[in-house]
Amino acid sequence: MQDMAPKQVTVPDQDWWRGAVIYQIYPRSFQDSNGDGIGDLSGIIHRLDHVARLGVDAVWISPFFRSPMLDFGYDVSDYRDVDPMFGSLGDFDALIARAHELELKVLIDLVLSHTSDQHAWFQESRQSRENARADWYVWADAKPDGTPPNNWLSIFGGSAWEWDGERMQYYLHNFLTQQPDLNLHNPDVQDGLLDVVRFWLERGVDGFRLDTINFYFHDKDLRDNPALPPEARNATIAPEVNPYNWQDHIHDKNQPENLDFLKRFRAVLDEFPAVTAVGEVGDAQYGLEIQAQYTYGGDKVHMCYSFEFL
Repeated sequence: MQDMAPKQVTVPDQDWWRGAVIYQIYPRSFQDSNGDGIGDLSGIIHRLDHVARLGVDAVWISPFFRSPMLDFGYDVSDYRDVDPMFGSLGDFDALIARAHELELKVLIDLVLSHTSDQHAWFQESRQSRENARADWYVWADAKPDGTPPNNWLSIFGGSAWEWDGERMQYYLHNFLTQQPDLNLHNPDVQDGLLDVVRFWLERGVDGFRLDTINFYFHDKDLRDNPALPPEARNATIAPEVNPYNWQDHIHDKNQPENLDFLKRFRAVLDEFPAVTAVGEVGDAQYGLEIQAQYTYGGDKVHMCYSFEFL
């Protein structure tokens, strides 16, 4: 007689991330599989059994994308490929498959606020002021005396503006000069980044760690940041000797437009079962407030952390 008992259907746990233990892996130093002295994706696969035995729920893999590696992979030159020093997309697919066999979730870093200056998007953008990606980065004319458009500073020191002699304008970089900031005020840029998110979700990742999540937008009027009183300064995200700490960063980051973009981002995540996102908030004055804004309501990111917690 045919067994008429109902089959059990496993429903993914949407809240697996609550209380989960997440193990960070920095690929370059974790495990070398081919003897070249550099850790790689195959090396991670080799050690996943060990990681699983530790009792963790997920691994977070730091950047492995194509990159000039001037900022340890956070200067991405191709969002959709693996840097050859780490292996190939095939290796990444094998990593996902093995992790899931071991019931480990896989989170990857995503750097959406900026790219490498070697990224094809920036190479096209800098060629002229009329090309298809002319407005994909934050460009601005010099002041009449040739100086930068405003007083914004880079976390890594000096002005946040770099002159480009090809386009004859300044471009914004909150980090290295080789890390131009994307212009997320442009809907096409948002669409391009969300396509990257889908690309990795379709390959099986279980979530993302979003680098510099509060740097996605800038003040469109490029207003100067005001001074920060000495008693309010701290060295939470920049060294004490860096005058970056002397400004109140109310115009170069932490913009309200970010909330709508994060809702778009979350809508993409919600197309896939049981995925999550954690945002890194870099701010020395408003970090806890921003974390609350970005996680409130269940329609943006699931989690945030700031440097106060590190």
